[in-house]
Amino acid sequence: MPSSSASRTYRAQGVVLRTYKLGEADRIIVLLTREHGQVRAVAKGVRRTSSKFGSRLEPFMAVDLLLAHGRNLDIVTQVEIRGAYGYDIASDYGRYTAATAIAETAERLTDISEAGGAQYALAVGAFSALGRDLHPAGLILDSYLLRALATSGWAPSFTDCARCGTPGPHSAFSAPLGGAVCSSCRPPGAASPSIATMDLLGALLTGDWHTADASGDGARREGAALVAAYVHWHLERALPSLKHVERV
Repeated sequence: MPSSSASRTYRAQGVVLRTYKLGEADRIIVLLTREHGQVRAVAKGVRRTSSKFGSRLEPFMAVDLLLAHGRNLDIVTQVEIRGAYGYDIASDYGRYTAATAIAETAERLTDISEAGGAQYALAVGAFSALGRDLHPAGLILDSYLLRALATSGWAPSFTDCARCGTPGPHSAFSAPLGGAVCSSCRPPGAASPSIATMDLLGALLTGDWHTADASGDGARREGAALVAAYVHWHLERALPSLKHVERV
């Protein structure tokens, strides 16, 4: 028979999305875990200089955790770093603001106690790419946003008409209709992005970084605006962190 203390604990792989101060020395940690979805837990004493794992529970860090079930919030009892992405991200304003927008989106898209494997993998992958400076921060952010929404069931189309399926490419984009739309389905007020912008967005959705990295500044700016509109529509409100992201 397992001990009562053992039955109260569980392990998880997680990434830190956000932290809040609690009392004089504690923090509430918002985690997206692979096994348990979104988890909110208390890390006791982490704001003291003597804390053994305070620095491991900063935003954007990928960690292995041992947690204990609590009455209202779970309690972090052990932490080991899997990916120390937060240190490099925090050293650069552009990467930091992009990571903040990613964290806010991940928190919005995941529910407490629901499985978060796919969303966890996307968030960790994005933070890893930002930490290693693999691609421009804005492109990493937009790629994450598109893929995270697609994983949640809102996959956009950037080629065929999202409404009737007519083969593309098409010259109009409608967030409410799901992306590219043909001339017959085009609603009033639909955007008219360039072919280069639609190609870029398709590349960001599929992970074609050769095409994405070769894109021009105009396509990146126009694409970012369309991604923001798509996120706003499906989340039913804007992401406050997006307004702080540096764009070319």
